[in-house]
Amino acid sequence: MSYDDIIGSIGVGIILLAYFLNIFSFIPKEGKFYFVLNIIGASIACYASTLIHYIPFIILEGTWGVVSLFGLIKTFKK
Repeated sequence: MSYDDIIGSIGVGIILLAYFLNIFSFIPKEGKFYFVLNIIGASIACYASTLIHYIPFIILEGTWGVVSLFGLIKTFKK
């Protein structure tokens, strides 16, 4: 497994962990921890996508991270 694969797998794994924890109600979908996991996972996966120069996933993961950041900001305004 190459460095790119390892980094990408970690990022995607964190996103999937957040999804799993949310679906099985271990964490709330509007909770700060959910958004933080998504921001970290998406950022790492976006970085891995830049390493392999794969533009569609750079856009996908970058957007995922930004939307999660806005969600986190929204929780602080409540």
